[in-house]
Order: sequence, then C-alpha cells, then structure tokens
Amino acid sequence: MSADLLLTHGYILDEDEKEREIMRPYPPLGLLYLSAYLKRRGYQIALHDSTMSTRRQLQDKLAQEAPVVGFYSTMMTRNSVVRAARFAREKDKIVILGGPDAGNYPEEYLQNGAHVVVRGEGERSLEATLQALPKQGPHRLHSVAGISFADESGVAVHNPPAELIEDLDSLPWPDREAIDLPAYMEAWSRHHGENSINLITARGCPYKCNWCSHAVYGYTHRRRSPRDCAEEVAWIRQNYQPDQLWYADDVFTINHRWLFQYHQELKDRGLTLPFETISRADRMMKTDVVQCLADMGCKRIWIGSESGSQRILDAMERGVTKDQVAWSVREAQRHGIEVGMFLMWGYEGEEFEDVEQTVDFVAQVQPDIFFTTLAYPIKNTGYFQKVEDRVTMPGPWDQISDREHGVRGRPGRDHFRSADQWLKASVKAAALQNKNQSEEASEQQELASQARAIFLQACRERSFETG
Repeated sequence: MSADLLLTHGYILDEDEKEREIMRPYPPLGLLYLSAYLKRRGYQIALHDSTMSTRRQLQDKLAQEAPVVGFYSTMMTRNSVVRAARFAREKDKIVILGGPDAGNYPEEYLQNGAHVVVRGEGERSLEATLQALPKQGPHRLHSVAGISFADESGVAVHNPPAELIEDLDSLPWPDREAIDLPAYMEAWSRHHGENSINLITARGCPYKCNWCSHAVYGYTHRRRSPRDCAEEVAWIRQNYQPDQLWYADDVFTINHRWLFQYHQELKDRGLTLPFETISRADRMMKTDVVQCLADMGCKRIWIGSESGSQRILDAMERGVTKDQVAWSVREAQRHGIEVGMFLMWGYEGEEFEDVEQTVDFVAQVQPDIFFTTLAYPIKNTGYFQKVEDRVTMPGPWDQISDREHGVRGRPGRDHFRSADQWLKASVKAAALQNKNQSEEASEQQELASQARAIFLQACRERSFETG
C-alpha cells in the first residue's frame, strides 16, 4: 500500500563537517512522534531519516514515495530543507513544513517550496491538514488551525493557532522502529566508546530568557507522567541496551515533585541508566534534588550560565544569579556529577568588564567542560526585538541561518578569539593552582595575561573606530 505522507527532515550528516568531527548524532524525535501519532490515527506513513543517508537517496525518496511530503526544519537545516522542498515541488508533491525555523518564518518558507507551514505543535495541525487536502486542496485550508498557507492568489494566510495537547501520555512513544537507530548507536560507539539514545519527558519551557526561541510550544510547559516515562525507558533498555540516555528536555529539574516520583518509578523497575540532561541553576538549589539526580545515574548536567556578569544576566532576563550557578556547579560535582556550562559572548551592552567578570567567574567555579558562542538574534525573540533595526544578514535568507545574523555596531566572532584563549588559560591556571601545580599554573596564567591584553587592545581599538 502506498504511503499517504512521507516524513523527513533534510539533515544529512555527510554534509555537516563539524558534526562529523563531534559525532554525537541523535534522531529527530519530533518526526518520530508525528509518525507514531499519524499511524495510530490510521495513516500510512513513510519515514525517511536523512541523517545517515545522502542527498541522492533523499531525492529518490522524494520522487518515489507519497504524494504529500512533510519536512521538519530547524535553524541549522534551513538551506538543506529548502533545497529538498523545491525538489519535491518539481516532482509535483504537496509540501508541508514544520519545526521551529518554519514557525518563525512561515512566509519565507511558503515562498521557497512549501504549500503549508505548520506553526507550533505538529500532531493535530498536520492531521487536520491531511484530512482537508483531498477536498480543499493546498490553497483553501482556511479551516485548519495552526497553519499558514498561500491562497489561490499567492497571498499568505495565517490561521489561528491550534490547541495544544494537554495529556502528553495520550501520545504514542516515538516511532523509533521506523528508523535505523542502531546506526546512530554505532556512530557513537565508534567515536566515543559508548552510545546514547534520546528521549523527552516534557514539552516547552515557561522561562523567558530573551535570546531563546519558543516557536513551537510557546511559553507552556507540559509534562508526561513519571510512570509513562519510566515505561518508555524500560522499553528502550529492553530493545536497544544503550550505554546512556540523553533527556532532551529544556529544564529537566523544573518540577521537583515530578523528579522524585520519576526516580521512584525507575527504582521500582530496577532502572539506573547513566544520562545527561540540561537544567537551570535556580531549579537545582536543593541538595536533595542533586542527590536525586546522582541516584538516578546522572553523569553530566548542562547549565546555561551564559555570563559571569550579573548585569548581563539581568539584561538577558535569565532569572538566575551567579551565586545560584556557583552553588549548583559545586553541589553537582560534590555528588559525582560532571557539569557542562554554556557561555555567550557579545550580548547587547556587554563591555570588556563583563567579559572579565565571566572569565574570573568560570575560573572560580571550575565546570568540567564549557562552550562559548556568539550571541545571535533569533527571529521573534526578545533579543531580536531589541536589535532588529541593526540585524545584518551575510547572504540570502535561504542560504544562511539566524545563527549567522550579525548586529551592526557589534564585533563578530573573530573579535572574541582572544577572549576564548583568555578564558581557557584562566580556567586551566586555576585548576592547576588548586592541585598545587604552581609552575604549570604560572605558565597558563601568563598565557591568560597575554590573551587578556590582546582582547583589551582589540576592545580599545574598536571603541576608537566606532567612537
């Protein structure tokens, strides 16, 4: 029986040089949820996971499979998805797009291959679109909530949002059996000596950090029951025996009561799988929460510190303090949990003194691993609204991503290379000093001082140029 819909996402690992170096791929849970949901509703679904395939294989699927194609689009896959959507249109397919980037740019995607853009949560809107298409066609979908489409005159129509699914336990688990999940596990094992499988226990984040996109779920937060999550973990272990899990929630420890109940459900099933996840410092400020994470098997927790300057944190509307971050790092490490930290350079209003405070702070708290990025304004975020009149694009919309947005008057990534060197050397120096390795610490401190001087000079020169 031919499929009613082909689901795919356009991300191709072979075309991503950076990820091939990191090699920590995960399958697209959003598509797997859609596949499982629509199959339960009686649709014939073909799912092509393009991650481990090639561009030619993706095009072959687009040409041969269902009359309707659904793409999941993220900020980083925009160019690939647009290319694939245009190809599908050339093959006379009806093209539906969803995902966070499509939700932020519905009109742009409609102008670049899509007939329909699903904005927000996909299950109900996609089903309603599939129901309406045979009778109404792709240009008369005014009755379908949660979508944008082009009418017969080519004008974009944005229908009201769809209602969110309140009971997440009513959804089937992701359709992992429809893809080659062992291929992901093998890629992990080959490069890291262990493998990992991803899952989610919740949808959405209620916090309003103004650089973060909420294009799919808004500022809602809905949680699956502890029992349903534990049963999924038991099923994953039975069928795949992963070395670890990745809980891809926005804030895993947001609800402490839920966390404790979930831990008990895992204990009742004899499940203690190592895992990584993300949280906020202010939702870890209790020893029993950190102890619970450790008892559950948490091996590493990622915290969005973003800055060591409280002034910048407040400007970001992070809702956390430096003291909370410092306490969370120390407490997690005291319980044997590694801490990863995300940091951001170049946020609006950041000065040299803020960067220096960040360097000093990270050197003091000593996370096990940290990454820096340059602040980039994502469409429809508070940060984007702050700098919208100064946002620059280095190329055509379909060939770049929001991550490449510049801000007129703010330096680019190269300006912060010496800040990265300063940070890394300072953290190493502090770590060596803590181990009483004074000679090695002095060498790193000298490197830090040199990098600081270079960065300070660059800041002064830039201030003079823009003065």
